[in-house]
Amino acid sequence: MTSGQPDLTVRGGGIFGLAIAYQAARRGAKVRLIEAVRIGAGSSGGHVGALAPHVPENWNAKKQFQFESLMMAETFWAEVAQIGGRDPGYGRIGRIQPLMDETQIARAQDRAASAAELWQGRAVWQVVEAARFAPFAPPSPTGVVIYDTLSARAAPRAAGAALVATLQAMGADIVIGDAAEIGPVIHATGAPGLAKLSAAFDKPVGNGVKGQSALLRHDAGAAPQIYADSLHLVPHADGTVAIGSTSERDFDAPDTTDAQLDALIEKARRLCPTLANAAVIDRWAGVRPRAKTRAPMLGAWPDRPGHFIANGGFKIGFGMAPKVAQVMVDLVLDGHDAIPEGFRVEDNL
Repeated sequence: MTSGQPDLTVRGGGIFGLAIAYQAARRGAKVRLIEAVRIGAGSSGGHVGALAPHVPENWNAKKQFQFESLMMAETFWAEVAQIGGRDPGYGRIGRIQPLMDETQIARAQDRAASAAELWQGRAVWQVVEAARFAPFAPPSPTGVVIYDTLSARAAPRAAGAALVATLQAMGADIVIGDAAEIGPVIHATGAPGLAKLSAAFDKPVGNGVKGQSALLRHDAGAAPQIYADSLHLVPHADGTVAIGSTSERDFDAPDTTDAQLDALIEKARRLCPTLANAAVIDRWAGVRPRAKTRAPMLGAWPDRPGHFIANGGFKIGFGMAPKVAQVMVDLVLDGHDAIPEGFRVEDNL
């Protein structure tokens, strides 16, 4: 890299930090990424990787931001795979959701009309026969499901490894532990970072929410992911299905699985009987960063010149990462602020 390139430090080796570092490197910055523990040590080291949209109604800045990010994802992950030579496990596989009664069918059909406009014809939300997706499908009392073609998946651990390989190929400096900072600093430090921010601002700006997930050995082929009864079932390209997750505001052991995960596994087997005999090959627990507004927390760190915050991915971090990376790099390298209202650091203070 030439001496005229800008310097940038990213603290945090989760999906936000890795995506921001990659976007900055693409823009010509000399990047140093510092991760205190290990890549994916927090919620980015789980299993599920569901990249799913909000319902297409009551449109707002958050939903538009997420839509734009989901539409960026295919190119984003294809470039990562090409540069670094590692497969991030991305696939725009769609999603199905069972409809329980006629009221839900009517609401889903109304949303299909909204999606046709709001999703700009680039994806569809439709009501279709559930039998179309057998055997990897949940029971539906009405015989129909919502099927959307915007939802996608990434394999979280593979995606993290792919971004690391890409950053290394681009000459970025990746440090596990600590190191001197170069240039402006973006803090993408997850749940521990939210706790430190709350202490720094002397008020709660967010909190960690524990989640548990499991990985089952089952090859669902090209089946779409399932969202049913508040549970995600996500088939991955390596012949596994991820299920999750719990949402625990109160917990004693942040990285320990327990009977709550056992209950999720049994629930998944009921919702999708083809998983009845699928072996559980991994169990995971971790803490997800939830900002006070529930939207990502982005922008300059008040009263700390040269420091910036990108936190609060919570349940939608992988889906939001391409757009979060773009707006944060635009802000830090160019001074261009495209952060929508509701996503700003100040919105959480």
